[in-house]
Amino acid sequence: MTGLGMVSPIGNSVEESWRALLEGRSGAAPISRFDAAGLATRFACEVKDLDVGEFVDHKAARRMDRCTHLVLAAARQAESDSGLEVAPNAESVGAAIGTALGGVGSFEECVIQLTRRGPARVSPFSIVQTLPNLAAGWVSIELGTRGPLLTESTACAASSMALGDGLDSIRLGRADVMFCGGTEAPVTAAAVASFGAMRALSPRNDDPATASRPFDGARDGFVMAEGAGVVVLEELEHARARGAHIYAELIGYGVSSDANHVSDPDPVGLNPARALRMALTDAGVNVAEVGYVNAHGTSTPAGDAAETRVLKLALGEEKAYATPVSSTKGATGHTLGASGALEAIFTVLALHRGVLPPTINQTSADPACDLDYIANTAREEQVEVAISNSFGFGGHNTALVFRRLAEADKTSSQLS
Repeated sequence: MTGLGMVSPIGNSVEESWRALLEGRSGAAPISRFDAAGLATRFACEVKDLDVGEFVDHKAARRMDRCTHLVLAAARQAESDSGLEVAPNAESVGAAIGTALGGVGSFEECVIQLTRRGPARVSPFSIVQTLPNLAAGWVSIELGTRGPLLTESTACAASSMALGDGLDSIRLGRADVMFCGGTEAPVTAAAVASFGAMRALSPRNDDPATASRPFDGARDGFVMAEGAGVVVLEELEHARARGAHIYAELIGYGVSSDANHVSDPDPVGLNPARALRMALTDAGVNVAEVGYVNAHGTSTPAGDAAETRVLKLALGEEKAYATPVSSTKGATGHTLGASGALEAIFTVLALHRGVLPPTINQTSADPACDLDYIANTAREEQVEVAISNSFGFGGHNTALVFRRLAEADKTSSQLS
């Protein structure tokens, strides 16, 4: 990886988000994008004070959903960070972007206009704002990539799978460079109401900052969040040849299906564990080499207990107990299809900077969640190999394996 870009509920850049994460800050607050007074859950993790005009032309921005604004901000940051010039080799540069809901805000607005004012007042941009693939399409259009162009829409596993698609595209020789990531802008009345109806969201309206509490004994649902993350994934020798700064290496990718339920996790954990073991095999890494896991950990009662079982199955109980694990969703909330991209960036920075991020709001024990979750305080520890997990509705399981490169440029400042 040679470039990183992010907009999140805790910062409008990678550095801002990383610093806030290590400081244990939460991005949760009362919803500001619409009047949430009638909803059971009235808070979320929103991106704050982002100047879209810094990254997107005003005229073009009118044709885009907010999820596209967010991913273009992240993609432009990643492009700048990488120092890559796309135009001279555009046909060997591609993009893979994941999203769960796509332009759900634009679709909601289309329905409102249709029902209140009639079909003549529906925006002609409604379809291109709503289609899930248009986030990837706009990244390609704006950056000028002409290589593979891919979209994953596999719920909360989407952007991890987009990184896996990028890895495969480079391995197959279809591209030298891939802009990979994900985006989500689900803080809309319909989306919040729908997840609330499922009883998936935390109802802690009196204290939003403590509502997302992965693996904690008092967890009671996830916190809806928006954001985007994009990485520049580059063939290693290609990166070395241009003298690029290399953060870390993506070396393994695993996927599996639960074939069990539309929303509930695998009750035993065997199928998600297969994805982890597949990723380790693909990476050529022994379980003993794993030094850190960035967990999916959404703060739901069933999901976090299930992931704990998965880690014990995949790593073996003794190794699972000895391996530091954290869920960064305690700080960011759950960005759905963008979560894997944000968490891949946090995992890469943990390797690159020798600091493992905390799981905030860990205040009470749960016997079903008994691993080392790096509770509340970041930990200085240099590890060589790390895993990032993502799981999605429908039974989508994904794992990515990252490795620190000994020769990676370490000139960037350490944050602690």
